[in-house]
Amino acid sequence: MRTMSIISQIEEIIEQKREAFFKVSDQIWETPEIRYEEKQSFKCSADFMEEQGFQVERGVASIPTAFTATFGNSGPVIAILGEYDALPGLSQKAGVTEFDPAVPYGPGHGCGHNLLGVGSMSAAVAVKEYLEKNNLEGTIRYYGCPAEESGYAKTYMVKAGLFDDVAASFSWHPHYTNSLFHGPSLAVIHSTFTFNGISSHAAASPELGRSALDAVELMNVGANYMREHMIDEARVHYAITNSGGMSPNVVQKEAEVSYFVRAPHADQARALFKRLIKIAEGAALMTETSMDYRIEGVCSNLVQNATLDKLLHKNMKALERPHFTEEELELSKKYYNTLNEDDIAFAASLVGKKKAKELAERPLIYEVDAYREAPEYVKGSGSTDVGAVSWVTPTAQLMAATWTFGTPFHTWQVVSQGKTSYAKKGMLFAGKAIASTIIDVLQNPEVLQDAAKELRDREAGPENYDSLLPEDQDMPYILKK
Repeated sequence: MRTMSIISQIEEIIEQKREAFFKVSDQIWETPEIRYEEKQSFKCSADFMEEQGFQVERGVASIPTAFTATFGNSGPVIAILGEYDALPGLSQKAGVTEFDPAVPYGPGHGCGHNLLGVGSMSAAVAVKEYLEKNNLEGTIRYYGCPAEESGYAKTYMVKAGLFDDVAASFSWHPHYTNSLFHGPSLAVIHSTFTFNGISSHAAASPELGRSALDAVELMNVGANYMREHMIDEARVHYAITNSGGMSPNVVQKEAEVSYFVRAPHADQARALFKRLIKIAEGAALMTETSMDYRIEGVCSNLVQNATLDKLLHKNMKALERPHFTEEELELSKKYYNTLNEDDIAFAASLVGKKKAKELAERPLIYEVDAYREAPEYVKGSGSTDVGAVSWVTPTAQLMAATWTFGTPFHTWQVVSQGKTSYAKKGMLFAGKAIASTIIDVLQNPEVLQDAAKELRDREAGPENYDSLLPEDQDMPYILKK
């Protein structure tokens, strides 16, 4: 009897359960919930993993919507990271190729986390069944991670020690390419500054008032002047989250502004944030108001691990690629026609002008990008709380094509494509690649040794992890209310 390869067995396991995975992904898409409010998505995901035979622990790290699902009690512990939070203000009807919110100003899955979480769950289920069928040792643990979008729950999960026994971690993200997610990311500190002043009648007695809104505006001016005197790679951006009221005839007693400070490394972000605090203090001094700030969330920069990256890429290349029907290609072309020239030009810079011209006619990618060494810096890099995990355990990630070529993150087009058949094909491709790589790792212990050595050689590891969380902050501020 012919022995099936690892990849063939993994593909078979996932394909047999494809409809169950699709159902969970659609259910999460249909109930979009923002950071730390993912009650339905959390329950749906945790219940599903329990049904698949995993031991589920809910409410880990003092976060009600976080959980772990574990199978096995021997061998190395391998982590798979999943997410299920949505974004505010991105509600959109599924399969509609024009902006059409399902709920005006409601949340929507504009980063594809309904796909991300379920793709990772499919990998965990496939590894579990492979270990059972082949009588192999190993422990697989799925992490249900809320609040990746600005809440950064994984940072708290790391601080709670949930990764202390993990030998390696894997994750992925929806995209429009099939490639490694091994470029750099920026460390970030997300904070909110609150100013308190004195209310007064703005016409009858303005001299008695002390405007908190004036303080917010002066802080923003100061921050903008600071931009000239910080490293090019850093980013500082803000939103006024409380302007103090709707009436111009009332001196605003309270106002708030929320800031993101990003930089390539934790120490750079921390230094820039200290300067921002001084600017806020100056604004309070100028307006005779008081100022307080709170940390909403933080995350570290990603630490690459070429040892795991190369193995993950090898399996991506070996897998059968998703095949797209003419109907799927026709639908994707309609989405492509909604993109602006800047979106298309940016996407072309990733694949080359020749390939971009081909994709303009058939804008779904099935090829896997060639392996390239991870760059040290990419202009416009974002942030992810996977960074915290990558500091304490070797970590690898991939991107799988689930959207029309050129579709930018955090847009209605992403939300609208979240239930398409081609998005789900990309989701399962990611799950198959991760699961196959984990089996390779478990059957070749030297890979884990090499990955751990690389982590130390990069001056990372638990002993070198420089968390941006304040020492006394063990749970998200938003959950303390």
